[in-house]
Amino acid sequence: MINMIQYLEQNPSMVTLLKEKKASLLGVTEIEKKAILDSFDEEYGSEGLIWI
Repeated sequence: MINMIQYLEQNPSMVTLLKEKKASLLGVTEIEKKAILDSFDEEYGSEGLIWI
């Protein structure tokens, strides 16, 4: 999962496509997908989260 988040950080356009449901994350549950997308929301900010 860390690699996926790093990839999305380097490719913010993919986050937009995921939010618009024009792309998907294979092998990721809906709950995991929501957590990932929530971490990229401006309201939360990805800098405040720690991924272990």
